[in-house]
Amino acid sequence: MSAGPAESGRRSGPLLQHLARRMLLRSESALTPLGLRPRHLVALTVLRESDGISQQGLAGTLQIDGTNVVGLLNDLEAGGLVERRRSPEDRRRHVVSLTAAGAKRLREAECALADAENDVLGALAPDERDQLYDLLRRASQGCAAQCTEAVPDTC
Repeated sequence: MSAGPAESGRRSGPLLQHLARRMLLRSESALTPLGLRPRHLVALTVLRESDGISQQGLAGTLQIDGTNVVGLLNDLEAGGLVERRRSPEDRRRHVVSLTAAGAKRLREAECALADAENDVLGALAPDERDQLYDLLRRASQGCAAQCTEAVPDTC
């Protein structure tokens, strides 16, 4: 009988951390010429999918403090990538939308990140990348479901 991953010392965590670090470094270098950082990319992606969201709603979706979302939006607005306007329903709220320039920059960033991903995962065949993506997505969804629960120490 063969030993399972836990018994054989085969731990995924260190490998995931190594790949995540490589991906982060490569992604940052791909985004820098576009004037973006990873946090900008996440905000632009959320804005593209929301077709306008309140500043407070964006902060909640990104799970960041309202003060930090203001700084983030200031960066993006200065580059003409997003616009903030008063909500017609509630003049105290601001609605944030992606501009045409923001949508274009996001597409450019996604192409640059595809190249970065090819560099980091180049040793995997396309079907292996699909499988890795599916496994990581499933693990992420399982993790998200457990985020509010205490995880027992099994070691």
